[in-house]
This record gives sequence, C-alpha cells and structure tokens, in this order.
Amino acid sequence: MKRHTRTHRLAGMSVRRGDTDYEDIRTAAVWNGLTPARFPDVIVRPASADDVVEAVRLARAQGLRVAMRSGGHSWCGSPLRDGGMLIDLSGLRTCAVDPVSATATVRPGITGRELTPELGRHGFAFPTGHCGSVAVGGYLLSGGLGWNSGIRGPACADVTDIEAVTADGEPITCNEREHRDLFWAARGAGPGFFAAVTAFRLRLYPRPEAITSTTWTFPLSDVVEVTHWAMGASSELPPSVELSFSLATADPGSAPGPKVVTVTGTAFARCKQEAYDSLGPLRTCPLAERSLSRRLDEPATFETLYDVAATLWGPEHRYAADTLWSDADFPTLLGRLADVFDAAPSSRSLILAPVSPAGRPPGDMAFSALGNSYVALYAVWQDHRQDAVNIDWLRQAMHAIEPLGTGHYIAEADLTAASSRARRSFAPDDWQRLQSLKTTYDPEGVFWSYLSPEDASP
Repeated sequence: MKRHTRTHRLAGMSVRRGDTDYEDIRTAAVWNGLTPARFPDVIVRPASADDVVEAVRLARAQGLRVAMRSGGHSWCGSPLRDGGMLIDLSGLRTCAVDPVSATATVRPGITGRELTPELGRHGFAFPTGHCGSVAVGGYLLSGGLGWNSGIRGPACADVTDIEAVTADGEPITCNEREHRDLFWAARGAGPGFFAAVTAFRLRLYPRPEAITSTTWTFPLSDVVEVTHWAMGASSELPPSVELSFSLATADPGSAPGPKVVTVTGTAFARCKQEAYDSLGPLRTCPLAERSLSRRLDEPATFETLYDVAATLWGPEHRYAADTLWSDADFPTLLGRLADVFDAAPSSRSLILAPVSPAGRPPGDMAFSALGNSYVALYAVWQDHRQDAVNIDWLRQAMHAIEPLGTGHYIAEADLTAASSRARRSFAPDDWQRLQSLKTTYDPEGVFWSYLSPEDASP
C-alpha cells in the first residue's frame, strides 16, 4: 500500500524521502526526462492557497528551505533541491474570467493549453508559452516570451496583481499600489523569487480571429543569406507577426534529413485578409530557388500551434538548454552557430531565434530584454548513455557565441553551468535591487535562491 505522510493542517498530499512513492513524485516534478539527482526532504502538493500558507509556515517552523514548482518545465530542474521542502502547485489550476474588465484570475498550475480555450470562450486571449504544457506560474515569474509577444511584450507585462505567501507565511496581495517592490520582482525574478505566488490577475486582449503562418526552409549552408533576407523583410512586418528562425534537422526521426534553417512568420489578426496582408513581405523571396520547401499563408489555430510545439518537446525526451541575449545581428549569431550545430550529436537538437522581443518592455518590472537579438539552444536526445556528449555539445555551442553575449533569459538559462547565469539575466541595477529585496522580504533565506552556483545566495 502506498503511504502518504499527512502534514498537520494540510488538506493536500505530502510525501517524505523514504516513502514508497517518493521517487515517482520526485521524478514527476520535472517535466524533462533528464531528472537531476537532487532530493527534497519533503514534497507537498497543496489543494488550495490556504494549504500553501500552511506549507510555508511548516517549512519555516522546521527549518526547511522552500522551492516552488508550477509545471516542472524548468530545463535545469530548478524546483528540485537537495533537502528542504518542494511545494508543488501543479494542482492549483483554476481560471476565473471577468469579461467586463477583460481580466482573468488564474492559479499557477494552469497550462497554456488549458487556459487558451477557457479565455477563448469569452472572446479573449493571453500570450501563453509556445509549448502548451507550460504552466503559467514559472512562466510569468520569469517574464514569459510567448505567442504574440511582438505586440503584447513579455507576458508578465500583462500581470496586474498577484496573490503571494511571504517567507513569514503571510498571504498578501501585490500590485502597483500594494507591496510594489515585491510586485516588481514577481514580474521577471524567475526561480529565485522569494515568495510563493498562488494567483495571478491577467490583463487580456481580444482573441485573434485569424492565425496564419508562412514558412520557408533552406539548407543550413544558406543561413547567413537567409537571415539577411528575412531581417530585411521584418522591417515591413507589423508587430502582430511573430517572426523566428530555427536551425534544426529535417524530419529528425529514424531517418533524419539534412540540417536546415527555417524562417517562420505567424500572423495574429482580426480577420483572414488582415493576416494575409500582414505576411506580404514574406510571400516572395529572392532565394526562393534554393528553398527546400515553402508553405505560404497556412491557416492555424492556437491548438495547432501547440500541437507543432509538442512534436519538438516530447516529455519522453531528455533536454539541456541555454540562452543568450546579444547586440550582434542574427546573420552573425546564427552564422557562427551553424558549424557547431552541424556537429550536434543528436538529430533532435535545435536552435531557436525569435525576432520579436527587443528593447526594454514598458512598465516597472524585473524582466528586461538585455540585447537586440536572442537565441535559445536546446540539446534534445533520448538515450541516457548520451547525456554527457549532448550536454558537452550544448556547452561548446554556447562557448562559440558567448563573446557576443550581453546576458541570458532566466527562464531557460542553464543555471547548472559554472558561471553567473542568474546574475547575467538581469541589468546590474535590477540584480542589486533583487538582492536587496530578498534581504528585506526573506532575511532568513526560507526560499531557495537561484540554482546557479555563483548566484545561490543564502
């Protein structure tokens, strides 16, 4: 019989290390198939926001440091720490929409794929993560670069209020009027945030009536010319078109094809004609005769976008990821990465470069775009015996472009790397402000800081 250890006034479930189902629950706390060898003393799954209050108070009373988990999509497994308490919020996944104010109050465990249709029933949308299984909690705390971010900015810019539990175990509301400093930190601090967020109030926007994509695929050897063309075309695209590059292997299954560079433009529009017009600059290409494939003006839905992402991010795979902001242009960045990508040991690995996010977003928040260009590198494989070679490839690829770097994105940075990844994910003044606020709101270090070895302050 499975044994669950019941914590004193918790209605939710908890297990301690040594319980019969502890390892299954620990492993399930990380979506990545590559589960870190880090072991919390106790894992709590609250059934309500009140349970979160009780869990934080219990951890404080027992001297347990606290880590938080919403959906487990942290590539480096930040929620798993050695010792302490993991509070798993994945069971808190409700959504309440207020059509009059065009807002929604959501719990941290709800995923993009669950949230989108619920908002759509009321005629609204929100820039959720590109992968539908990403929960909003960690995504919003880290900034949130999701669908339609070109026109909306980072998702955290549309967070108007949060409900949180402080290190003292007290429930509070944070917004531009109450606890402004903590609200500032909650919009971008990521896995080093020093409170437990139990709800977010989101500002919504009208649901796009037409989503349309245009995609061009070329041999990897054409990457510099292709990115030059696409960046020229991007100056004529409206902000409602999300433009991105990818370096990938064509059909990376049992018989992988050639390495390719792909340009994708996705329009989010009020009608089909507007979407068609928006994609006009991508409809013709001077390199067309070199293309391996083209798909012009294909209709899509949020569901189909999530489905495509699911083919790239299968839960059965093992992942390592890292990110870089840069002021170098995309032809320079992706040109430098092309050779190292060609040597990737796994045909499933890929490099993504969204064009839209640029410049510091409006509003007072910890998140900021730290460069004019952004790339995210993903090592993706299945065989555990290939862990070392794939992680080594990721580090080599990052080494090739780090001299061009201006910072990292905390949501997907490799916080296990032996460098100041967390510190370099923020502007210097913002980093100092975060450290000062942690001292104010969590002086005893109840909440774990960043996993990054050089940034894991007590």
